[in-house]
Amino acid sequence: MTPKLFEPITLRSLTVRNRAWLAAMCQYSCEAQDGVPTPWHMVHLGARAQGGFGLIITEAAAVLPEGRISPQDVGLWNDEQAAAWKPIVDFVHSQGAAIGPQLAHAGRKASTHRPFEGEPTGVAGPEHGGWQPLGPSPKAFPGLAVPTEMTQDDIAQVVEAFGAAARRAAEVGFDTVEIHGAHGYLIHEFLSPLSNVRTDEYGGDLEGRSRLLFEVYEAVRANFPEDKPVLVRLSASEWTEGGFDIDEATEVSAKLQELGADLIDVSSGGNVLADIPVGPSYQVPLAAEIAGAGVTTGAVGLITEPAQAESILVSGDADVVLLARVALREPSWPQRAAHELGLEWRDVPYPPQYTRGKW
Repeated sequence: MTPKLFEPITLRSLTVRNRAWLAAMCQYSCEAQDGVPTPWHMVHLGARAQGGFGLIITEAAAVLPEGRISPQDVGLWNDEQAAAWKPIVDFVHSQGAAIGPQLAHAGRKASTHRPFEGEPTGVAGPEHGGWQPLGPSPKAFPGLAVPTEMTQDDIAQVVEAFGAAARRAAEVGFDTVEIHGAHGYLIHEFLSPLSNVRTDEYGGDLEGRSRLLFEVYEAVRANFPEDKPVLVRLSASEWTEGGFDIDEATEVSAKLQELGADLIDVSSGGNVLADIPVGPSYQVPLAAEIAGAGVTTGAVGLITEPAQAESILVSGDADVVLLARVALREPSWPQRAAHELGLEWRDVPYPPQYTRGKW
């Protein structure tokens, strides 16, 4: 019997070979600060495709230059960047995996130094390639710059930029796109009453605070092939009273699915400092709550062991699992998982060059 982790899943016309997906993880490795992916990105993402992951979600790719977290982030705001993504997409496909960019705008958490040991920390000033960040309201994330409150023209530009990035993703051959609405970046900032105190139609009640997300979704959907899926990542809890919570996240997720979104990638936190009860599977109950509303979901958050991942799927708490830090340690984690779950090695996606090293 095939473990649930290795059952294919089909979203629209895309069939992904298994349910062990690579979560987006920033690499902060565009040394030229031009948003153009480099050989590092080819090797990093390509190795996980060789290692057997079903879907590779790239790190956050900014839809505008000012939407980068750091000056060293990748982007998809111009055609030069799109052209550099093409060989990466082609290689991932050659290994039997699917791939999609995480389209993002960092909002008030933009223009920071990358978190590399021995390098500066905090706000990146102009002398380090930084810029003035934007946000829904002039409320700073602790320790970062006060953002400029976005005008409605600024908001319209962001929506248009998400749509244009989706169009470039389609032209490059990406199989899916994920809209980043989590971790305290721009869309999450609008969703949360802790960071959004606007009094226009983009603030106030949940309908107002979710307006940007729905406009971005519609722009992405309109610019991405109808037969290819669109995913959305949400922070389903801020672990802080008065924040965007699981009830609002469930309501937003159900509405997104009604609009045609194909999967909600359920994470949490990142918008305010909070005491988060981090531990194995700590975010899975959030995914399970949204799944309980009939929404197709992905679970993430210290999922490290094959039996743990299998249990999440078998219990129905999520439809897929997304792995992050363990995949940095083990690019071939799905191959180990298949062995531990009793799958015969010939049924596992090994490159022929690597079968001598099979489990």
